[in-house]
Amino acid sequence: MSLASLITKPRILIVDDERDIRLSLSGLLEDEGYEVFEAGNDEDAIAKVEQDQPDIVLQDIWLEGSKRDGIGVLEATLATKPDTTVIMMSGHGTIETAVKAIQTGAYDFIEKPFNIDRIYHLLDRAQENLKLKRENAALRARLQAADVTELQGGSPQIEALRNTISRVGPSASRVLITGPAGSGKEVVARAIHAQSGRADRPFVVVNCATLHPERIEQELFGEDFPDGRSKAGIFETANGGTLLLDEVADMPINTQGKIVRMLQDLSFTRVGGTQRIELDVRVLATTQNDLEGLVRSGEFREDLYYRLRVFPVHVPGLAERSEDIAMLADHFLAYFAQVNGQPKRSLDEATNAALTTYAWPGNVRQLRNAIEWMLIMDTGESDEPVGLDALPPEVSGEGPSVGSGSAGVSSLIALPLREAREAFERAYLEAQVKRFNGNVTKTAQFVGMERSALHRKLKSLNIV
Repeated sequence: MSLASLITKPRILIVDDERDIRLSLSGLLEDEGYEVFEAGNDEDAIAKVEQDQPDIVLQDIWLEGSKRDGIGVLEATLATKPDTTVIMMSGHGTIETAVKAIQTGAYDFIEKPFNIDRIYHLLDRAQENLKLKRENAALRARLQAADVTELQGGSPQIEALRNTISRVGPSASRVLITGPAGSGKEVVARAIHAQSGRADRPFVVVNCATLHPERIEQELFGEDFPDGRSKAGIFETANGGTLLLDEVADMPINTQGKIVRMLQDLSFTRVGGTQRIELDVRVLATTQNDLEGLVRSGEFREDLYYRLRVFPVHVPGLAERSEDIAMLADHFLAYFAQVNGQPKRSLDEATNAALTTYAWPGNVRQLRNAIEWMLIMDTGESDEPVGLDALPPEVSGEGPSVGSGSAGVSSLIALPLREAREAFERAYLEAQVKRFNGNVTKTAQFVGMERSALHRKLKSLNIV
């Protein structure tokens, strides 16, 4: 039994200007359980792609009587439905034509006259590829729901941030989101989009550092070609939804001027076209840089700064909300369990304490990477908590350590006993105070001291 027969009613569009070929192929494929549609020219093919949403397109290279050839239809098909699997067909095939088709996005190329076994083999492979794409898309959707669209944490800073998002989300205001690298600025942007009236519309992210001034108008506004083909730009793709200008300080200065004009006019014309396209898009921007300083130095346009900074939102670094670290670690443990199809692990108390007292210069992104590292490096059983031995080097080398051969012992061993003990107590208590976010009562309960005694000890060590 072929793989094709295992998938419910796969949909195939046959595009060929010869009616006999369409009828012959349709009959053969319908006998194999495929749902088949036909198109005899470019316009009909593009309409069928939009209306019937085929999974696979068998596309002839030469289309007599059509404005577009098969490559043109291939481009239009992938622009309309990018996940379509397109197999090109030609009775006049050359290596150059096949290479061009593959480079344009075709899955494969087959020559006429057909070998029917070769077609069946190609379709089996294409269906396997389609199944894999769907599984990956479903996994990405689940992971996005688990890891991208929700703010994790219960600290006052995160509660305040959630409250801010709930207020600005439903508005149409432009938002400038600031915060250190890895703090979750894109997560905040997606949360704002999710709480807006555009939640079911596109959310398009633009990496500002990759915008090329030489092609900026084509990238932003799209292009109309002389042969009738069109290519949508970034703004048109995001129209009706939300556009995120990620790390906007990296945007070339020439590009900044074009963005200002777009934000002012809220309309544009594709390069090479004449039709004016009205723009309805909400613009969000993120940065880890001091934009005001860049404005003063002339590296960022002042008019763009004030157009983007209608409503500023700051995302705190992880060091500002250390009490969220344990919750975030547990969230990432669940996340990677889902990714890898494995049971969810936990961390032992000492490991949680080590994570909580680490400085996390890379913020939430670094913590996420650390959890992934630990799950790879841990040698314990799946039902055992992950221990200190699995910590990444940069984390295990931070603060006091009592492990044999550790950096902490190495630094203390050269000191006299009194100084070593004082150094250890200071480092240990500093870490615990930080762990409990400065709460002396909670710190005292954990270390097993009376609150007043701990307070005197902290004062004697110049910690408070």
